[in-house]
Amino acid sequence: MYPSLSGRQRPCLPPAILLACYHCGIEAGRYISLERLIEQNKERYYEVLEQSSQRWHEGKHDPWPTMNFLLYILTQACKEFEQRVGQIKSPRGEKTAAVLAAIDRQISTFRVADLQGECPGVGIDLIRRLLARLQKEKKIKSLARAGARNGKKPRLGSNSQTRY
Repeated sequence: MYPSLSGRQRPCLPPAILLACYHCGIEAGRYISLERLIEQNKERYYEVLEQSSQRWHEGKHDPWPTMNFLLYILTQACKEFEQRVGQIKSPRGEKTAAVLAAIDRQISTFRVADLQGECPGVGIDLIRRLLARLQKEKKIKSLARAGARNGKKPRLGSNSQTRY
């Protein structure tokens, strides 16, 4: 702990925690204030400091209360981060644009499974609906028998229609 300019003491743990987290690939601290979480749990923080510093001068102190508190703070930060990320929704039409871009990237023949592989967050129903719409608009042509979904896309510059 170090004294702040206001005379109050503030925990110096957040910078050290952040550095350790970045080394481990945990980036929740970049988006969630660890200092705020410690401030919200300051009673517990001071209890942990008291527990961890007992018998410090004899070299027989117990660091585990501090470690457990830090893990608790990191867990809270990750939970809050997950909650925030879950609130972010993709803009309307983003999945459609991703599937259309995946179709444009196809060189020649492709299958629905190829599109699913390139667009993992998109459901098969949306992919099939888009393929049916493109087929109806005569932008692609199915080479498949009933039940099979194989097709072909012509090379760029060709006058023939795009196939799937």
